[in-house]
Parts: sequence; C-alpha cells; structure tokens
Amino acid sequence: MSRRILITSALPYVSGAKHLGNLVGSLLPADVHARFHRQIGSEVLFVCATDEHGTPTEIAAAQVGLDPRSFCNHEHDRQAEVYRRFGLSFDHFGRSSSPSNHALTQHFYRRLDAAGLIDERVVPQVWSSADGRYLPDRYVRGTCPHCGAAEARGDQCDACGTLLDPVDLIAPRSALSGDNRLEVRESRHLFLCQSALVDRLNSWLNTRSGWPPFVTSLARSWLTADLKDRCITRDLAWGVPVPRPGFEGKVFYVWFDAPIAYIAATQDWAAAQGRDWRDWWWDEAARGSGYVQFLGKDNVPFHAVSFPGTLLGSGEPWRTVDVIKGFHWLTHEGGKFSTSQGRGLSCEAALDALPADLWRWWLIANAPESADVDFRAARFATDVNKDLADVFGNLVHRVTRFARTAFGGCVPEGGEHGEAERALAVSIQERVSTIRAHHEAREFRHAAAETRALWASANAYVQAAAPWSSLRSDRPRAAVATRTALALIEVCATVAWSVIPNLATSAITAVGGVVSEAPPLWPDDVADQLLNERRVGLVLPSSFEPVTKLSAENFSFAYR
Repeated sequence: MSRRILITSALPYVSGAKHLGNLVGSLLPADVHARFHRQIGSEVLFVCATDEHGTPTEIAAAQVGLDPRSFCNHEHDRQAEVYRRFGLSFDHFGRSSSPSNHALTQHFYRRLDAAGLIDERVVPQVWSSADGRYLPDRYVRGTCPHCGAAEARGDQCDACGTLLDPVDLIAPRSALSGDNRLEVRESRHLFLCQSALVDRLNSWLNTRSGWPPFVTSLARSWLTADLKDRCITRDLAWGVPVPRPGFEGKVFYVWFDAPIAYIAATQDWAAAQGRDWRDWWWDEAARGSGYVQFLGKDNVPFHAVSFPGTLLGSGEPWRTVDVIKGFHWLTHEGGKFSTSQGRGLSCEAALDALPADLWRWWLIANAPESADVDFRAARFATDVNKDLADVFGNLVHRVTRFARTAFGGCVPEGGEHGEAERALAVSIQERVSTIRAHHEAREFRHAAAETRALWASANAYVQAAAPWSSLRSDRPRAAVATRTALALIEVCATVAWSVIPNLATSAITAVGGVVSEAPPLWPDDVADQLLNERRVGLVLPSSFEPVTKLSAENFSFAYR
C-alpha cells in the first residue's frame, strides 16, 4: 500500500535572482525527496510558492517603475521558468499574494484573536526623514548588541542568529539611503503572544523525531529561552490587509502570512484538480500522511516555533510538520552567497552555462547537511568529470556502443548467467537497499555517495566480464555479460533518477528501457531485473550522448 507524503520547501522571495545556495538550501532536496517517493509508489504532494509581500517587493517594484502586483507577476513567472529548467517537480507552485492566502491569513488572525493570543501594543517604529517612510526591520542596519557584528539587520543578526528589533541596534542607519538621523515614532501594532504558547510548543516538539540535531537544537534554544511575543503587523501598503478597526493601511508581517501559503497553495492545487485539500491539512483526513519541510537554517525558528504556534494557537485541528529537514549554508569561493549584494552564481547563470543535471548532482552530493559547504569552480569541474563523465557516463556509453557494434543494436540472446552474475545481483541488491534507506532518511550526501559506489561496482563488473575479449572465442558468454551490463545500467540510472532525471532517462532509453511520463519504479527486485531474459531482442533505440568533460581553465560562469 502506498503512503502519502506532503512536502514543502521554503518559499523563495519573489525579488532578485535566486542563487545556488537558495536552490540547495530547500528547493532541490525537496524535489529529490518528492521524486524518490513517487518512485516507491507514495502519493506525493509537493507544493511551494513565491513569497511576495513586504518592503523589499515595494522597493524593487518602485525601482523598475512597476506597481507591486505587476512586479510580482513578472518575477513569479521568471522564477517558475528557472525552476522548470532545473527540473523541480512541484505539484503546485503558488503565490503568497493569492486570494486564498489572504483569506487564510485573516482567518488565522481571527482565530488567534478569539483565543486571546493577539495583543495590541504601541510600538516604537524607526522613521527616516531622508527616505520619507517608516523603515521595516530589515531595512535598518547597525551593530548587533549581542555579538558586535557591524552589519546586523533590524530583524535578525546573520552572524549570531539572534532575532532583533530595529531599536535594539547600536548606531542604526537606513539600509536604503544610509541616513543615520533616524527617529523613533510610535505606532500601534498587533503581537502574537508566543510566550503563552511555550508549554504547548514544547509538548508538541517532544513528539517530533527524525530532525537533524542542529534543527532540534535551534528550536529548543528558542523554547528554553525567554520566547518573545512577535509583532505580526507592519506599516505597509503591500500585503495582507489587517481586518481590525483602526488598522486600516497596515498589513500582516510577511513572516506571519508566508508559511500559511503552504496551506493556501494546497487549496489552490486541490481546486484545480477537483481534490479535497483537507486530506493533507485537516484533522483525521490528514493523519494518514507524513509532512516534511525543507529549509535553510535561517528559516528554522519561524517553522519550528512561530508557524506551529499559529496552527496550535488557532485551536483547530491543523496538520503540523513531522520532520523539518534543515540545511546549512552553501558558500561561494570562501564567501557568502548573497542575492541582495549580487555575489555568487545565480540559478539562471548556472543553467545558461551547463545542463541542469550537472548542477543537481554536485549540489546533492555536497549538500550542506551538517555544516557549511564551499562551492569552488575547480572542485565542481573535478567532481562532475569524475562522477558523471568518467564513472556513470563512460559506463553507459561504452556498453551501449559495444552492444550496437557487436550485437546489431539489440539486447543479445544466448548463454547462461554464471556465478559472477548471481553474486553481482546480491551485491547490487544490497547497495540499492542502502541507497533507498538513505533517501527515506533524507540523507542526501550518503545517498549520492552510495549511488556513486553503485556506478563503480557496475563498471567493475563490466571491466571484469570484458565481453569484447570473449566475443570471438565465446560469443554466448559475451552475450550474457552484455545483457547483464545493459540491465545493470538501467538499475544504476533508475536509482539516480531523482537526482539526475534527464541523464538517467537518457541512459534508461539507451539500454532499451521504457520511459513514460510516470517516474521509473524503484528496482526492489534487482535479481529479477538483472537475471531475467525478458530483455532479449529489445532494440537499443538510441545512442547515449557522453557527458562532456569540464575544465576549470576553459569554462567560466556569468556571475549575476
């Protein structure tokens, strides 16, 4: 019986080109996990959306002479196209500005307010006369009062991870104009009383398992410290309007409405598919499914504390996350990727330079699961050449080329499998089972390492069997070895499909496998796949295009 699994990845912010760090920090691992679960027969719902509200959108839209809605329309389509080119297999890629998310956000506010978890307070707000506006948290920069970092934002210090308010900063200044003659004015705002939810959140967290240790540690550090109530409104025009008298002209804080967009995206998907969204999010109907979130470490507090607080505080039977799979940073040539500062390699530039699968493989094989990982062009070229060109690509190319020349482009008949093939089936089954276990545990680097080892084992078999050497002296033996090698390639490609779908599909086709719109099924019975004779006579329809080797000296990327 298939299981159901809901998969969400952190919402990419709508403005600015997304870089490889954004991709590997949530989107790509979520896609690999979704693809794998489809292969093993799970019913998968993989949803995401662009995060469209907030000051950065207002400012970015004004800079290009557009209203926020028009700007978001363009940027959403731009991101959707990039993710399509990267092969991200969303079931629905929505928008936080959708009517469904506006309605849900206001619904949660009303529920929390009715539960006594919303408090109205007078808040000191930073006003910049030079900019002619209130400055939202992230547009105030200054020195962190906790660690002394000079470039802390008014909402969070990236250096130490402490959540801040703008008035906490030492020597604050406007990130827009540099204005340091900032004023503090009073404005009324709404707070989510997270402090009243500490016991419920701790009890909830005690029932979670399978989280990376650093994710659990981050969540615990918030819940064992003095958890502050969180301001959930802002003095902005672009966002979800606050349905409360006296709050006209204010909107909800982007971090309040953005996670709710996971549910809204599911509602929009369900409406388009004629399905019931409650099967994934509501009460008993959703209990038969698992829920995994993929996100970068900076998003952990909001997903491990604030969003569960919203769901639990509503008093309604919403589905909460089972596992948060968090990731550390991907750095770039020793420095931090930064969209706002234009540093690093954008997803668009990466795709313009090289096929998506090369990036997908390297990023998953080097996923920053337990620590930061540094991207360097020379290392990328070396790894891709070794894994995809020398090991996998060479395996497929030389076996299919030999089959075409020696056996007329068909899977050959004749001969009987010997001890070498039976032993091979046992060892390959063990490796495939290990790879599956790593995927199920969301251990991406381990899964890639074992996949690489599987390819190496296949190469070792082909090298030892050497059908080209026995072709004239023992043609039946050469046929057995070739037939086994072709079946072995299909196994190797199938288990790698979730990571390198295009290369894997090409390899499966090249050895006579059937490729359809459905994912290739996970090879649970390797012995049957390697030792059966059903493949005999299959025409090998096309050659496999070998992976072109890269050279760090003669290729370059357009950094933008």
